[in-house]
Amino acid sequence: MGAPRRGAFTEESAEVEVLFANMERMKGLTKKIQGSLNRLETSGKNVQEAIGPIYGNTQKLQVMTSNVDRIMDAIDRIRAPLDQTNREERIIRAGPRKTNLQDYIASLDRTTVALSDLKRSNLRSNQQAVTELSALLKLGTKQLEDVFRDILRDGASKTVEPLEYVAKNNPFPLIAQDKISTLRLINTHMSTSFAQISQTDVRETPTQKIYAEIRGDYMMASLRNLAAATVSTARKIQADALYKSGTNGIGTYAQGMEGLFLAEYENVCPIFAREEWGAVYTATCQASLGEFNKTLRELNGHIQRNLVTDCFLGYEIMDIVMRLAIGLETKTGELKIPVLETLKPIRETCKASLGQLMTDTQTRISTLVALPMDGASVPITTDTMSRLQNMTNYLSPLSSILTSLGDRGWSANPANTSNTSIPTLKSFDVGADGKKLFASYVADAIDRMLQELDGKARAMLKGKSLQGVFVANNVAIVDRMIRSSELQPLMGGYANKLESWRKKGTAMYLEAWREPSGHLLDVQYTNRSGRPHSGGAATTDSTAIVKALNSKDKDAIKDKFKNFNMSFDELVARHKSYKMEREVRAQLAKEVQTIIEPLYGRFWDRYHEIDKGKGKYVKYDKGQLGSTLAGLA
Repeated sequence: MGAPRRGAFTEESAEVEVLFANMERMKGLTKKIQGSLNRLETSGKNVQEAIGPIYGNTQKLQVMTSNVDRIMDAIDRIRAPLDQTNREERIIRAGPRKTNLQDYIASLDRTTVALSDLKRSNLRSNQQAVTELSALLKLGTKQLEDVFRDILRDGASKTVEPLEYVAKNNPFPLIAQDKISTLRLINTHMSTSFAQISQTDVRETPTQKIYAEIRGDYMMASLRNLAAATVSTARKIQADALYKSGTNGIGTYAQGMEGLFLAEYENVCPIFAREEWGAVYTATCQASLGEFNKTLRELNGHIQRNLVTDCFLGYEIMDIVMRLAIGLETKTGELKIPVLETLKPIRETCKASLGQLMTDTQTRISTLVALPMDGASVPITTDTMSRLQNMTNYLSPLSSILTSLGDRGWSANPANTSNTSIPTLKSFDVGADGKKLFASYVADAIDRMLQELDGKARAMLKGKSLQGVFVANNVAIVDRMIRSSELQPLMGGYANKLESWRKKGTAMYLEAWREPSGHLLDVQYTNRSGRPHSGGAATTDSTAIVKALNSKDKDAIKDKFKNFNMSFDELVARHKSYKMEREVRAQLAKEVQTIIEPLYGRFWDRYHEIDKGKGKYVKYDKGQLGSTLAGLA
């Protein structure tokens, strides 16, 4: 047992010793490895310290190389416009007349781009080049402006006579299409490039200004003869003559202006951009509108000096100019306000005329030193009605004026009712209100006139009969002139008022016929046997009635016949001596016959036997009296 155990222990002991020996060798190897690592680390640090500066310098060189490349590129870009300038300068200095216009404009466009590039570079060294390029571009632009101006001057070198086109209803001439194309090409370039070379914010380009000046002068010169004719045709041969519609040249002037303006709008649209149309068109027409305004002011002065007779010219001008404004506004969308502005002075004059016309009538009546002794009407009535009739030709402008004044506003102080605002399109519509206001004005004018005439008749004519004839005659003229004109449909509501004036005149005339009527009244006694039966004239026995009268009553009946004859004959003669309007004579004769004939017939039936047919007292039988009364008509 002991020997094997010792052998096992010896073997294990040997293994342990081997193991310890290996551990010692591992420790030595570890120390060598650690030493190698330490030496490697030291070497790495030395390498890093040696290579680091070289790597940094390499990066700096790369950045520098990149910057140099960029600078070279910038220099190339800077040099490119300068090189291009030399090429464009030859084209621009040669001028647009020596080269194709499109090529010339293309050269200007390229120069504009080059200038923009130079300005964006913002290099001090380029300032001289920017200055030179700007000067070159301005030279080219100026030459292009000259071409634009010359084309327009060529087209406007000969003015037109608008009257020829208006009279024949022909369209006004336009700028030729080939010239339109050239003008459009130049303007398009100028509009896009002008903002780049302008140092200030200028809204009007040179082409717009050139066009407005040249074409504006052309239109104003073309309209000059019409303006002069308009002023000259306002002069009157007869100072008191009433203005007649259409005798002044304002209508032709407005037609010529409208034709020229519409033609010019057709020229403007294809040349300029849409957003430029309104400004260019308005500026082009400005000179002609100024001349038109001056002409209207001259006409206004003439109207003010002859207000009573020529206010109708003012109404006509308002109507014509308003239609001109509507036409231009409808077809171009422009010029309504500028055209209507020209109406302001004449509009105020026309407003004042409404009250002045009434005042003139009253003044003329009040200054009459005598009235016709035959009861005839006075010319003032016809004149006043003629003026009112004439007004119906101008309902549109009068509607506008009356609307601004309001009902009865024509009687107020013009200074208190003045409205300087321009009329609107709507204010010229002749609707129910406009017609009603005009009818009210006419009624007021007639009432004032008849009241003045009635007062004058009472003061200057002797006897109500003559006064009544005078009033009735003037009323008849008023009624006739209403019925025979455009006043008729407007004055339907005035019929009752006019009828009251007619009745007033009739009543005044018939007052004189009370005297002969009174002689035909007698006293009848109910307790006397001679009283006639209720059966009327057919049952009246004149012989019995006269026989029943006592001598005193017979004498009274004889006096009644004699007095009636004398009064009746006098009134018949007076009636025939009066100058009456046809309808007045017929109407008054009818009224007299209605009163006298029944009274005389009854009286004759009862008492004609008073002179037993001798005619000493009973001058007229019933038939003779009826014929005499019928002869009054």
